[in-house]
Amino acid sequence: MQCVVTGGNVKVLGKAIHCLSRIGDELYVEPQEDGLALRSVNSSRSAYACFLFAPLFFSRYSIPKELSFRCKMAIKSVQTVFRSLATLEKSVEKCHISLDEQKDRLTFTLHCKHGLLKTHNLSYQDSESLEAVFDKDSCANVLRAQPRVLVDTVAHFPTSLEEVTVTVNDERMWVRNYVEDESERSKVMLTELCLAADEFDQFAIKAHNSITFCLKEFRGLLLFAESTGLPVSMYLDEPGSPVVLSVTDSVLEGNFVLATLSDDRSPPKSNRGTDAEQPQPSDDFMNDDMDSYLIAMDTSIAPGPSTSDLPTPPVAASRKLPAPNNRSRRHSEEEEEEDGEEDLERPPDKKFRSLFFGSVLPSSPLMSTQPVTTQEVLASDSEDETEAE
Repeated sequence: MQCVVTGGNVKVLGKAIHCLSRIGDELYVEPQEDGLALRSVNSSRSAYACFLFAPLFFSRYSIPKELSFRCKMAIKSVQTVFRSLATLEKSVEKCHISLDEQKDRLTFTLHCKHGLLKTHNLSYQDSESLEAVFDKDSCANVLRAQPRVLVDTVAHFPTSLEEVTVTVNDERMWVRNYVEDESERSKVMLTELCLAADEFDQFAIKAHNSITFCLKEFRGLLLFAESTGLPVSMYLDEPGSPVVLSVTDSVLEGNFVLATLSDDRSPPKSNRGTDAEQPQPSDDFMNDDMDSYLIAMDTSIAPGPSTSDLPTPPVAASRKLPAPNNRSRRHSEEEEEEDGEEDLERPPDKKFRSLFFGSVLPSSPLMSTQPVTTQEVLASDSEDETEAE
């Protein structure tokens, strides 16, 4: 087997391998007559990805007709070959892939500038053919969009998010974060984005469905599509059926098949968007229940507790009495202390209600009708002492 990749296609090949690393830990390599197939699957068999590079993708592609070769290898070892994707296109002129069956080695040789050669001899294991059975043409709904539209959409979700829910109808597509436990919806941040049909290159909807699938694998495909500029097609059907994400070009084809949650695990439609559909409380307090409104008014009008019934603070008990000529000062200090004690003794909910109705009711000091006897006594004593002097 001899495969030679030149120019910018070296970076495309490296991007594809990095994209497959988001799916599984092993890379399945299978040279075929119609091209080189690179596949991967996760450990739970819920996500599968395949890239098929046509012979025109290579500057040279030759395999023996009698060759029936399939192998798998650790995908991290292949990633080391294409470690620095940013410099591949600038420093690597071509990549040569060859098979040495006698030594069980798959050799990647990078021909760099200035005559520098980098050779990677990677061991492999024989394996069976890895293929997923799916028919994307039979799906009821087909969407196609430019990668930038979808990249900007998923950018609003945190990287720690595992699953997203996609809902479609005749005019729009909604993407929201999936919350497994309905009782936790009020404790987590809910994010939802809506895309209109005119933002897609193709928007063919035959059935209004809502599916939930993993976001990590979806991000991997979007990174590859954005770097190559290829539009992303989404084939989806009812919940429980796999969703197929595809990128297609004249020389390559990539398909991601992701499992979706079935109806018994997906949240019911009546509960979706509950937070958005719940009516917000009215700002007009006149529409509230009349009894609660009157209670709030009574709370604001009711005079505060008598200052004579208030317990004496322990600090005031240890304080020395001031001289008679300073009673007016003492009166002002005690008045401030009594006002502070009234605020401390009142329940918090009463204070909140008085603030809420402060725009329509006069302030409580103006509405208080109970005379403060200490004020009159102190004022009288102060005048008598002034005359005596």
